[in-house]
Amino acid sequence: MRLHATFLSLAMFFVTHFAAAGQSKDFPPLRKSADPGLQRALEHRLADLGLSKAVADKRLSVALVDITNPHKPRLAAVNGDQMKYAASLPKIAILLGAFVEIEDGEMTLDDGTRQSLTQMVRKSSNREATRMLNKVGKKRLLQILQSPRYKLYDAANNGGIWVGKEYSGAPAYERDPLHHLSHGATAIQTARFYYLLETGQLVNPKLTAEMKQMLSHPAINHKFVKGLKDRPGVKIYRKSGTWSRWHADSAIVEDGKYKFIVVALAESPKGGSWLSNMITPLHDLIVPVKVAAVTGPKTASSN
Repeated sequence: MRLHATFLSLAMFFVTHFAAAGQSKDFPPLRKSADPGLQRALEHRLADLGLSKAVADKRLSVALVDITNPHKPRLAAVNGDQMKYAASLPKIAILLGAFVEIEDGEMTLDDGTRQSLTQMVRKSSNREATRMLNKVGKKRLLQILQSPRYKLYDAANNGGIWVGKEYSGAPAYERDPLHHLSHGATAIQTARFYYLLETGQLVNPKLTAEMKQMLSHPAINHKFVKGLKDRPGVKIYRKSGTWSRWHADSAIVEDGKYKFIVVALAESPKGGSWLSNMITPLHDLIVPVKVAAVTGPKTASSN
């Protein structure tokens, strides 16, 4: 409990700081923050990893956002608005729905709710996801995702984050209107979720800190988490998803004074390996690589 309180105190400080700063200068829309240099670098790194064909075939979508300065984000993406089946990644939508309802006084963040939401995110519990989905309300969640306030599913941008099925054996109750997916996402809309979270634009500062706490300390060691073992000291706030040949991961990554958002959606039996292998090279596009005392600088190509 003491560690939880300490985390929330620190998170509250940063969230409140960003929110106060945002009063004088609004955070820019992420879509208007494309950075040509970062775009070229992202494409080169994916090519070095042998993933150019997967990008060309639209089997891989990636969004990378440098938010070291949250008022001046730098966005790069490939197939950023390509909507894909995303398995458990859209559980972040249920997380948002719960906190919107909590903020509106329609739900209470008691110990049971906090535990359920944390298990849904960190351990990707399908049982808790279904329970929280029904507590928020299926139609209510879709209203929140499509609302003018969030626009996390936006037909004008080919969709986005969608939850139209319980995380159970029950059939889909409402597939997304553009692609007929039960659990879908795009890389850019998922990146927007994290950018809105980090800049305090989803819910109030106290609840923002609670959300970020639940996204911390991921309990499943694969994809981005596995790949970032190569970079000790990083902090990751993350939600992934896996089903059959679909592999997804999404995160805020913090390393010292540097901070970035990364999202990848893959359709391939090798997708999990793609994500594990790409995260360190992408990390090194944002965070300067430290020079080793004897062997010289460690480059992405050596990983």
